[in-house]
Amino acid sequence: METIPVPNILARRSVRRYTSEPVSEEQITALLKAAMAAPSAANRRPWHFIVVTERGTLDTLAERHPYAKMLFEAPLCIAVVGNPAVSDYWVQDCSAATENILLAAAGMGLGSVWLGVHPRAEREQMVREVLGIPAGLVPLCLIAIGHPAEHPPARTQYDPARVHYQHW
Repeated sequence: METIPVPNILARRSVRRYTSEPVSEEQITALLKAAMAAPSAANRRPWHFIVVTERGTLDTLAERHPYAKMLFEAPLCIAVVGNPAVSDYWVQDCSAATENILLAAAGMGLGSVWLGVHPRAEREQMVREVLGIPAGLVPLCLIAIGHPAEHPPARTQYDPARVHYQHW
């Protein structure tokens, strides 16, 4: 029986511990190119990205977001911001862009973790204030990124009980 290779996508894991090594400008640009290669309904591309490398801002986000303490260590955060006026599918489009960043980071040997913001109004307001996001735009999430200080093993969470063929 032929063995089917495990895709590299299974190596993408949430990483919450980072070294102090910075993420290069070239890596940041590659992550943003990956984000903007995501599918988008009617190619509306309702996304904006805020690149945060300034330690004070990273620390403020870490202090104010209840699940973002790893930003005290991470050298990079990318905020994914959507424009609902551009597309009714801004959440889906920005989520696809976010996943592309996570996968690209894993492919470059970087660690990352998705930190939810939307639909929590208090988190949206906090991120809007800290990052100066204009009214009408909505922060979907923050992504902590850096060189991993932990290396969770690749895995699958495949559950055949959740797969249905032809109908439920």
